[in-house]
Amino acid sequence: MMKTLATIFGALALMTWSAAAQEGPVPATAADAQPALAAPAAIPAVEVQPAAEIQPAAPAAEAVQAEQTASAEPKTAPLSMVEVILFCVVVVGVIALGIWKSRDPEETEEEKKAKGASDYFLAGRGLTWWLVGFSLIAANISTEQFVGMSGKSANWVGMAIAGYEWLAAITLVVVAFCFLPKLLKGGVYTIPEFLEYRYNTLARSLMAIATLLILVGVPTAGVIYAGAKVISVFFTGYSAMGIDFGNITVGCVIIAFCATVYVFVGGLKACAWTDLFWGAALIVGGGVVAYFALTELSGADPNHLIQSAAANSGATVASLGNPSDSLWHGVTRFFELNSGDAASGVNTVGGKLHMIRPADDAEIPWTALCLGLWIPNFFYWGLNQYIMQRTLASKSLAEGQMGIVFAAFLKLIIPFVVVVPGILAYNLYRNDLKEQAEVKYAAEIRKTEDPTAVKGRPVIYKLTDSFLVENVEEGCAHAIHNAEVMKVGEDVMANLKQACADLKADAANDQTTLAERAPFVEKIASLNNKIIKPAVDNSDNYYLTDTLVGFDYDSAFGTLIRKLLPGTGWTWFVLAALFGAVVSSLASMLNSASTIFTMDIYNKLRKNAGPTELVTVGKIGLLVCAVIALTIAPFLDSPAFGGIFNFIQEFQGFLSPGALCVFLFGFFVPKCPRIFGWLGIVINALLYGILKVWQPEMAFLNRMAVCFITVVVIGFIFTAVNAARGGQPIVLPDRGVVALQSSSRAKIFGWLVVAATVALYIIFW
Repeated sequence: MMKTLATIFGALALMTWSAAAQEGPVPATAADAQPALAAPAAIPAVEVQPAAEIQPAAPAAEAVQAEQTASAEPKTAPLSMVEVILFCVVVVGVIALGIWKSRDPEETEEEKKAKGASDYFLAGRGLTWWLVGFSLIAANISTEQFVGMSGKSANWVGMAIAGYEWLAAITLVVVAFCFLPKLLKGGVYTIPEFLEYRYNTLARSLMAIATLLILVGVPTAGVIYAGAKVISVFFTGYSAMGIDFGNITVGCVIIAFCATVYVFVGGLKACAWTDLFWGAALIVGGGVVAYFALTELSGADPNHLIQSAAANSGATVASLGNPSDSLWHGVTRFFELNSGDAASGVNTVGGKLHMIRPADDAEIPWTALCLGLWIPNFFYWGLNQYIMQRTLASKSLAEGQMGIVFAAFLKLIIPFVVVVPGILAYNLYRNDLKEQAEVKYAAEIRKTEDPTAVKGRPVIYKLTDSFLVENVEEGCAHAIHNAEVMKVGEDVMANLKQACADLKADAANDQTTLAERAPFVEKIASLNNKIIKPAVDNSDNYYLTDTLVGFDYDSAFGTLIRKLLPGTGWTWFVLAALFGAVVSSLASMLNSASTIFTMDIYNKLRKNAGPTELVTVGKIGLLVCAVIALTIAPFLDSPAFGGIFNFIQEFQGFLSPGALCVFLFGFFVPKCPRIFGWLGIVINALLYGILKVWQPEMAFLNRMAVCFITVVVIGFIFTAVNAARGGQPIVLPDRGVVALQSSSRAKIFGWLVVAATVALYIIFW
């Protein structure tokens, strides 16, 4: 196995060295990446393109030219030879340590066979609290967060996306003392297994199949894509041995292969030990990137920075002050650029430093904090197999509780090393994020060189607010084209043309602000959505483009690494932490998927299977799951998914509200009838799908809340009917797998974490 790993990383080192040999490392500054754009000192927070930049001759030609310009950008070596060696030594060394620690040299072959499934899937139920805590964080905080969450914060959402992290701290404390005792009492291998323990076999089977499909198709594929996104952005334009490292598919293959080999051999115990290192390295690495970004912000040209200021922040070129090398100056600039009241609309129309956003916000309205945001949090941290598998592997309840509370404390730190850098990426490298989007636009335009039809179907352009803001002429031309194809009435066409004329006039006036432009953009986007709805509903007769966006926000963190770290000596460390974490996180997901397939599906079909057979089947299932996830991952680069973070959170809504209801009733309502175990999951999936189709404009967190409340009401009705019929409470036996004494120390620290979370919400209200 060690020979295989050495071969893999030796090849990677050779490829990277070949690219690095082209030039020596040259750090890129904000000024190098983007020329300063002049802005009147007296005009606050403008995001206006000069009229000369808004007059493209031909949309397709400009888009292709943008792609050629991006690809022609001077290439500097991303890593020096020393950094390549350090990267490979650290990654191979930590993974090798994890595999070594997963083996017990004193165990006989008979003992290994006897322990079999427990050892491979649950690390022999012997994890201590510090292994549980770091493993939870490393499994959770991977490129999925560094790419998806930083991308969301770069957009208008800003700090509000940290709600997933800070509310998770409270969620974890509740899980430690309310969920974990119930699960450990049942001695279960998997979360679905509890449903058979409490309800019936049908409930377990349904939950297992749904969990397996979502786990492989959504978070696992999402993590592969997110890791590949960092690789492709960082290595844009670099090739070695005929391999284009800027290709998203190449990155997906590298990451999926390394993770599969790793978990295939070591199982969960290998993941837990390596997570100890990657969890700590991720937090340090994120802090390093935030430090360099703030330092770069302090020295950036204020004429450039004002372009990314919140429209209601009151920031001006003069107030931002002269560039300096003071870290504190970077901090004050950060707050000045992104302050102002929260407002819905296009990016920078409002401040980004608020946890509470307007009720009409498309992503995280304040109403979601009442219920909607808690649903994915409780499902993820309390009922998600690849997360809870660590706590199910705890040596005892007390160890598990301490580990969870420790992870809750670490969650409070995460937004400062993930979310803040995302906001800084937009402040510093707004133009780079735009260029990444233009490359995608160029690729889409090539498919539609004949704007009238593709393969005999009329072309329909799907537009966003951000695309209309950044591409006024093209956006208006596409909207009018859509109206002509859909043969709208004269009144609708007149309204659309007038809205386009108003937007063009506003864009040509360099004295207007983004806040004043937003209504024109929103009107066109709204009209376009209504115009193309029949085409979206009848897509077989039309060619629908990918959703056109103004910025590629998922490239935010990768852009920060590419622009800030080369030449600092930190590049290898941050890349090693990210690469190791994504491989470890992915390995954990694949291990969990194989556990569900083996214990909840195969073991039910073949009840006499021995421990060795179960491990073998688990490894085969792992390979199949890895291939499926790898097949899906490259397609997630499409803007149609609205960013990787949205994709993962929204699609889990088909399961999370209903499953959470079923488990809550199973934990705390003894007279809830067994039929509710599968019925609640089915009702939620149907209702969520109906709302997604008929109310697509509803924020998915609000959609989750509606489903959750509906299933809870149905659960209480079934419970009341069962009680009225004389139904007896269901008593769950203690299977005696681990000690169930609770930790008083964990309770004290748990209350401290809750208090700290409340304080952070008050500070960033």
